[in-house]
Amino acid sequence: MKQTRILAVDDEPLNLAVIEEYLCEEDSYALDTAQDGEIAWTALTGASAPYDLVILDRIMPVLDGMALLSRMKADARFAEIPVIMQTAASAPDQVREGMAAGAYYYLTKPYEPETLCAVVRAAIGDRHALKSALSRAESLERAFQQLAEVEFHFRTLDEASQLAQVLADFCPNPQSVLFGLSELMINAVEHGNLGITYREKTLLLMENDWHAEVERRQALPQFRERVARVRFERLADTLRFTIRDEGNGFEWQRYLEFDPTRVFDPNGRGIAMARRSSFCSIDYQGNGNTVVASINTATS
Repeated sequence: MKQTRILAVDDEPLNLAVIEEYLCEEDSYALDTAQDGEIAWTALTGASAPYDLVILDRIMPVLDGMALLSRMKADARFAEIPVIMQTAASAPDQVREGMAAGAYYYLTKPYEPETLCAVVRAAIGDRHALKSALSRAESLERAFQQLAEVEFHFRTLDEASQLAQVLADFCPNPQSVLFGLSELMINAVEHGNLGITYREKTLLLMENDWHAEVERRQALPQFRERVARVRFERLADTLRFTIRDEGNGFEWQRYLEFDPTRVFDPNGRGIAMARRSSFCSIDYQGNGNTVVASINTATS
């Protein structure tokens, strides 16, 4: 099995040793280290195979974490690599700055090994899912661009991911739409139809039990008949996706923006990221079990 390549960047050798100790039990990880941003940049640009994840200290000499993160996001070769920012600088403004610059996750030192492992697993899972989704989306026939209206039903996470791949290719910018559409459709399954709460998902990710719990709930009598629906419409200057589930809704207002009190959790940023990078608008209706996401094709 191919190992996941991780680059850990920190100017303190002890911190690098701690990260290595935390991750050493995972045979699927291949860990490289760097003691400042310039050394890390050399490793990134000179690597024989691309890295799947970067664990990045914020405060370092020579080239600090924020500068390296900005350099990565400005380079198409590295822009999609998820970055876990880990630092003692945890003031809300600092957290917002890191997330706005493109960090996927934010860890405050010191942290528990379970927290780091859960966040690493989540980030790598997102990365692999996105790469797979992009590969499939690129293989679709361009004739889909002529489709005016269609509705699909889906029940499982796999069905949601597969449909998102198809629907994203209807858009002029499929790569950016795919992430946001996947997040909204997966939410309809796990939080909507299966009733998994935010806190429950956090704990499940920490214990690496999320997928098992999703499968368990889908087999329960009260959930196994539930389906979600996604409707695609091509209007004059707008592409519109309407996603509905059969759940009881949720307090969606809390998740439209990044909340510094939640950025240390391994989940909870998908809606805000989708709103920022995938759609021109995201509108929840009623109790939150219907969401309308739109793309303005006149400005795409």
